[in-house]
Amino acid sequence: MPVHRPGTARRGPLAAAGILLSALALLLTAPGTSGAAQTPARGSATMGMGVAAHDGTGGAPTGSTVVQTEGVDTSSHNGNVAWTTLWNSGVKWAYVKATEGTYYTNPYFAQQYNGSYNVGMIRGAYHFATPDTTSGATQANYFVDHGGGWSRDGRTLPGALDIEWNPYGAACYGLSQASMVNWIRDFVNQYRARTGRDAVIYTATSWWTQCTGNSAAFGSTNPLWIARYNTDPGTLPAGWGYYTMWQYTSSGPTVGDHSKFNGAYDRLQALANG
Repeated sequence: MPVHRPGTARRGPLAAAGILLSALALLLTAPGTSGAAQTPARGSATMGMGVAAHDGTGGAPTGSTVVQTEGVDTSSHNGNVAWTTLWNSGVKWAYVKATEGTYYTNPYFAQQYNGSYNVGMIRGAYHFATPDTTSGATQANYFVDHGGGWSRDGRTLPGALDIEWNPYGAACYGLSQASMVNWIRDFVNQYRARTGRDAVIYTATSWWTQCTGNSAAFGSTNPLWIARYNTDPGTLPAGWGYYTMWQYTSSGPTVGDHSKFNGAYDRLQALANG
C-alpha cells in the first residue's frame, strides 16, 4: 500500500487537477505568450493595420485598362525611408502619417514628408483617427497644426483621414453608426474650413458598413482611398462610384504598404492642385 511520509501532504485527484489548471492559467496570461491580450501602445497605429486580420488577403492585383500610378504610405515604424529606391522603382506619390488623436506626432515625419518631396514625389499627410478620444474638429485642427495642411504648390496632396478598426479596443470606438457619421463629418468639415480642401477618406468597406451603417454622406465630396488586399478593390462603400486610391498590399517592396492611384500621373497632379 502507498506510504505517507512525514512532512508531505496528501493530495487527491481533484486537488492535483486544480494545481494543473492554475499553472496553465498562469502560463496563458504570462507576458509574451499567445494567450495574452496584446493591446498596442497608443500612437503605434498604422494605415491598414487591421485590414488583413478582418478582411483577409488574396492574390496580386489583376491588370487594369486604366493607367494607374504607384504610391506608398509610411509611418514611424518605417524609420528613415529609402525614398530614392522607391522613386527608382516607379513610386510617384506618398502619404506620411503625421498624427494620431491629439496625443501623437510621427517622429520621422520630416524625413518621410520632405524626403519623398525631395526625390520628386507628390506627397501628402494622413491622420489616424481615434473617435473615442476627442471630437472630429479637434483632431482635424491637431492634424493641420502638425503637418497635415495643404498648399497649392502642385506637389502636395490633400490630407487623408484614416478611419478604420480601433486597434486599442472596440472596432467602432464605442460609437453608434449615427455618431460615427457625425464624427467624420465634424472632421472633414473642419479640415475644409482650415485648408480649403476636402480630405481624402481612407477606409475598408467592411468597417465602413459596420461602423457607419454604410453611409453615403461623403461620396460626392471626399475622395475615397479604399483598403483591400486582393486582386481587385471589391465592392466600394455607399456613395462612391469609383475609388481614387486603392491600398492593395501591406507586403510590397521597401516599405510594405503600396497603393494605386486610379489614373495617370497628370490626374494625380490635378488632385494635388485642387
